[in-house]
Amino acid sequence: MAQPDPILEQLTGPGGPFEIVVEDVRGVPTQVYKQRMRSLRELMAQNAARPDVPWLVQGDRRYTFGQHDAAARIVASRLGELGVERGDRVALVAANNPEWVVTFWACAILGAVLVPLNAWWKAEELEFGLIDSGSKVLIADARRMSIVAPRLTELRELEHAFVIGGAAEGAVRSFDELLDAAGGADAPMPDSPVDEDDILAILYTSGTTGQPKGATVSQRQVIANLQNIICSGFVSAMKGDTPPEAAGSGVQSASLLVVPLFHVTGCLATMTLNYATGGKVVLMPVGRFEPDAALEIIEREKVTSFGGVPTIMWRIVESPNLEKFDLSSVQRASYGGAPAAPELIERIEQVFPNLRKTLTTAYGLTETASVATAIGGEDYFAHPGSVGRAVPTVELRIVDDTGLDVAPGTNGEVWLKGPTVMSHGYWRRPDANAAALTDGWFHTGDIGYVDEDGYLYLVDRATDMIIRAGENVYCVEVEHVLFDHPDVIDAAVVGVPHKELGEEVKAVVQLRAGSSATVDGIRAFCKEHLADFKVPAHIDIRDEPLPRNPAGKVLKNLLRGGDSSFVAASDDQAL
Repeated sequence: MAQPDPILEQLTGPGGPFEIVVEDVRGVPTQVYKQRMRSLRELMAQNAARPDVPWLVQGDRRYTFGQHDAAARIVASRLGELGVERGDRVALVAANNPEWVVTFWACAILGAVLVPLNAWWKAEELEFGLIDSGSKVLIADARRMSIVAPRLTELRELEHAFVIGGAAEGAVRSFDELLDAAGGADAPMPDSPVDEDDILAILYTSGTTGQPKGATVSQRQVIANLQNIICSGFVSAMKGDTPPEAAGSGVQSASLLVVPLFHVTGCLATMTLNYATGGKVVLMPVGRFEPDAALEIIEREKVTSFGGVPTIMWRIVESPNLEKFDLSSVQRASYGGAPAAPELIERIEQVFPNLRKTLTTAYGLTETASVATAIGGEDYFAHPGSVGRAVPTVELRIVDDTGLDVAPGTNGEVWLKGPTVMSHGYWRRPDANAAALTDGWFHTGDIGYVDEDGYLYLVDRATDMIIRAGENVYCVEVEHVLFDHPDVIDAAVVGVPHKELGEEVKAVVQLRAGSSATVDGIRAFCKEHLADFKVPAHIDIRDEPLPRNPAGKVLKNLLRGGDSSFVAASDDQAL
């Protein structure tokens, strides 16, 4: 039986600074913080106390909290003038840049629903996201606007399109128009109603049926996630695991953001968290990730924390130029999104020996607005392989095929419940909601077990999914594209191990008799319809039928062996 943490009980018990109570959240009894903000608008108002504090950096572009917040209020005002109202969708597709952050906060305080589309998506995928979300406004950087612009006339619900860093042309206007306040005056905070259960964002996840699903994220979810992480930080501090920059030394925390903002890790676990705590966020330059550029930024900006998927961590710690940079400012490192090999952890400790007490990993999903479980410090090394205990307010169950709890140490599906779990479900997908939610419990599709101390260990995935460099790739989505190829009569997609990426995509295909299709041709066909990270790096062409069981299901465990053809994929995608 897991023993409660006495420090956590002190903080979250009656009268504690993070007191937890049970309230009804959209018909579901849910653990929530008694004292909490009701919207991100309140958080921005709180940040008025730090107008001159550095907040956002990308190269030579630098913003204080005050400069950023003024820009966000102006954009919110301009969107309102264009007819964007509470609940209207604003699509955003761009590489990480300050305009992305400003747009996020503008929508948050206006009450509009931000739709951050995957910046690696191709034209068909972007068009699907815009149509499915019913977005009224599109904001895109020049590269993505060039991809989607030819299709804008077909999007009947889209009324306005703005380009970041590109020229206005036709129906597409410059993003600078949204920053143009009348007379250059600062805009006031919007005063339209905003409720904590209003949808803040729709984030699309790869779909098990071939089409992405839009996971809704409410204002409540984001605020609860912030409080969960901050409360966990207080627990670490009281245990003596807090680095100087978080212990009142006067050093501002500075996070290097190396993952996309369109994912919950970048947006909700890094950007929004730093905004709430007065930290500085440093964005990598737009383009392909370069480890030496990251090291130079760490030195120049005195970065105190960084992290990302194991792929990024590998590339940083294996740079041959490590000794050329002063990395002494780094006090924290974290990762998630994919399993990390033990040798990676050893390498991180070698490069950053002062991180042992602060090295953390977390488990969460888009549907849980980021962190659901976490582990760090000495606990990390005392429970190797675990992704930690449930964070405050989050409840965790391991269930069997009938939905009944299993005993500690027994494998089952991970179910999660709490104020960070989507209460509105998937956007316009009642079928998916019926399958994924039971009385507020979200079925993660991940298989794991909980030990006697309450630590979660993940052992498999119930859903047919590959995690490549932190990006989810559902096999069926790739298989659907392969089946559209005129020469493919059967296909199956599996994940194969990769040291840095975690997994890569492998396709096994059977071609029609007499076909002259090649590996390169099949890959090029996939690349026309799929984001690059979904395109198979390995393609095995076979003449014989794929192995199947008596029920007709492909025996994918037999397909993960050697390939007849392999072309190395890039370690990361250029934004």
